[in-house]
Amino acid sequence: MIIRRFEEKDAEKVAALICKTISISNVKDYPKDLMDELIRSETPEHVLGLASWTHFYLACEDDEIIGCGAIGPYWGKEDESSLFTIFVLPECQGKGVGKAIVETLEQDEFFLRAKRIEIPASITGVPFYLKMGYDYKDGIKEPDEEHIIRMEKFR
Repeated sequence: MIIRRFEEKDAEKVAALICKTISISNVKDYPKDLMDELIRSETPEHVLGLASWTHFYLACEDDEIIGCGAIGPYWGKEDESSLFTIFVLPECQGKGVGKAIVETLEQDEFFLRAKRIEIPASITGVPFYLKMGYDYKDGIKEPDEEHIIRMEKFR
């Protein structure tokens, strides 16, 4: 497995990876109609938009994209950053792919300059992020109005 930076030509495959992962992994923790709505928004154009202001990385095995993740500034701040769009194909979960992506993100300049890093985590992702050293922001363990759990790590 290699980790490389996202290129524009990857947008369609990354969007498909995200949608597949949501439809199999995240649907276990959320209502199907909510996940269907999310899947409709995860287009190649959405991926390109995110990649335009973050550092977006891909985990690849042979020529297949098996995972992705991005890091960028938290609301434009210099001393805070956020992780985004961390997804691993369901058949590759539990094999160290997500860990490799997060470790790569944690070597990125947006991480290294930040005092605090936030993750808008899905319910599904919370156990993984806890293992990676992130904790609940303000001790809140329940999803917010956006159906996510905010997690953070301080450096």
